[in-house]
Amino acid sequence: MSESPERRLLEHNGGKVKSTKGFGPWKIVYTEKFPTREEAIAREKFLKTGQGRDFIKSLGL
Repeated sequence: MSESPERRLLEHNGGKVKSTKGFGPWKIVYTEKFPTREEAIAREKFLKTGQGRDFIKSLGL
């Protein structure tokens, strides 16, 4: 979750994020916008579940 996905991607690929440092390169495959932070957090949690990953795959991404 980020207000600037492009900047966040650069951080991940630049090794600035400890949890993703040893992996990558990363790419953006899907984005959504939400009016509140709480809604964005809930959606991100869903997308990290099996159902959420199936949803992304169903989009052909």
